Amino acid sequence: MRSSYRAEDVTLLLKDITGLVEPQPAAQRERLIQAGRHYCEMLPIEYVPSRAYMEAYQEALRHYAAATAHAVVSMGERILASRGEDVTVVSLARAGIPIGILLKHYLERRCRRRIPHYAISIIRGKCIDHNAMTYILDRHRAETVLFVDGWIGKGAILGELERCVKAYPGVSPQLAVAADPAGMTALYGTREDILIPSSCLNSTVSGLISRTFLRDDIIGPTDFHGAVYYGELAESDLSYAFIEAIEKAFPDTGKYTQTGAGKEGKEDTVRFLAGDTGAEEVKEIAAHFSIADINLVKPGIGETTRVLLRRVPWKILIRDGGEADQALAHIRRLAGEKGVEMISYPLRHYRACGLIKTMTDV
Repeated sequence: MRSSYRAEDVTLLLKDITGLVEPQPAAQRERLIQAGRHYCEMLPIEYVPSRAYMEAYQEALRHYAAATAHAVVSMGERILASRGEDVTVVSLARAGIPIGILLKHYLERRCRRRIPHYAISIIRGKCIDHNAMTYILDRHRAETVLFVDGWIGKGAILGELERCVKAYPGVSPQLAVAADPAGMTALYGTREDILIPSSCLNSTVSGLISRTFLRDDIIGPTDFHGAVYYGELAESDLSYAFIEAIEKAFPDTGKYTQTGAGKEGKEDTVRFLAGDTGAEEVKEIAAHFSIADINLVKPGIGETTRVLLRRVPWKILIRDGGEADQALAHIRRLAGEKGVEMISYPLRHYRACGLIKTMTDV
């Protein structure tokens, strides 16, 4: 699979389907998805955001590089404490890849050893890429496999992972993420719904590759899941600019580990009472807005951004008092450009939540 990432940073276990799939506008895709077509059988049109939006992204990177770096390092320390140094990082394409590269770099610097890193596809309702898993398990012990993603929204992909890896003895379904506001994994960087700047963009911060694709007429039984390479966007590629900005904010490893990175802090005890999970909050939001399909509720900064970039948004919820939250500046910008209503709402686990429009109402 072509990408703008260096071969030594990640092995992309994906089939290059560039030119084989015609991307579709958001409204057309949304109608088909809500009529029963699976999202993995289509690709959205990817574009270069407006100048104003890119200014918001650069501002987000300046403000939140340090928080993202802290989350990656904290996640890394939890991984070392729980799993040790012998890990094979397996990023979930696409959002997991930048975080996987950052984690690989941190662990290699920290442990002074090579950390293998692969990126594979997992698709809700379709399972993890079996051919990619077979490729990895032919080369690495099952016990070393460590799945990595950028964040957990309401936990749909985590649930898919837990269901699918039962087919691979010795492989842990545990998922490591930089941000886990839903409170669903022990391998997290922070429980806060932080702005991870890579969530603000699509392929131009993810090696110029599309989200993953699976359709029988293009992906054969021995193929990896597919992805498109957007070479025409090369002049706008910020993939390594993002990685380098976060790594500049990495604390000194020796000093950082001495401060107890990875230990439980107050953020783990404030909101995460028994039963008060992100999944429960999503159910409450769906009931409040009379949304029958919970998949139309996308909680967290990252998922809200995705709704605005590639779905058809209905409303955007922001946490009470968050009208001036700098982490939501790009969301306010996108919502304004698309004319989407923003509502102040008493969110507990998340700073923002995107609600997708029911297309029968259009």
